[in-house]
Amino acid sequence: MRIEKIQLLNEIGNTLEKADYVFFITYKGLTVSHFSELRDSLGKLKAECHVLKNRMIKKAAEKKGIKGLSELKLVGDTAVVSGKGDAGPVAKALMLFAKAHDQVSTKSGYLEGAMVSKGDVSAIASLPSREVLRAQLLGVLLAPSRNLVTLLNVKASEIVNVLNAFKDKKEKSN
Repeated sequence: MRIEKIQLLNEIGNTLEKADYVFFITYKGLTVSHFSELRDSLGKLKAECHVLKNRMIKKAAEKKGIKGLSELKLVGDTAVVSGKGDAGPVAKALMLFAKAHDQVSTKSGYLEGAMVSKGDVSAIASLPSREVLRAQLLGVLLAPSRNLVTLLNVKASEIVNVLNAFKDKKEKSN
């Protein structure tokens, strides 16, 4: 194998190994300007998009010992979207772009050591942002204590209302 190919395999392998998420998309028929638009939108999310040969992806995954990716059967044109951090916004950006451009669709992905299907990528895209999920979780965790305080508050206000009624009755009788 030529030195250039070995170096390219190492770069692809390092990209796949270090990425928190990897999405494989098809782009056949997409114009250069639209592909640049896709790359720009992904760049804003700190994700990279590279067009790679399917064999090179598979060989790089085998060389780095990435189990799920080395067994992946990619067919046709493939662009690899990868990056660090939250995969949700990137998946959402890919789905939005795919809605606007019929030529683009997701094939599959690799997230946290496991392969994800096209449907899983859609599910990831439909999730709320990480901050919203954290806020929802916090709301669920705080609900029991909030309900307890509300219940105690109601009982205390009932006692105050009874005392006020008793006081009003006493004042009227005097």
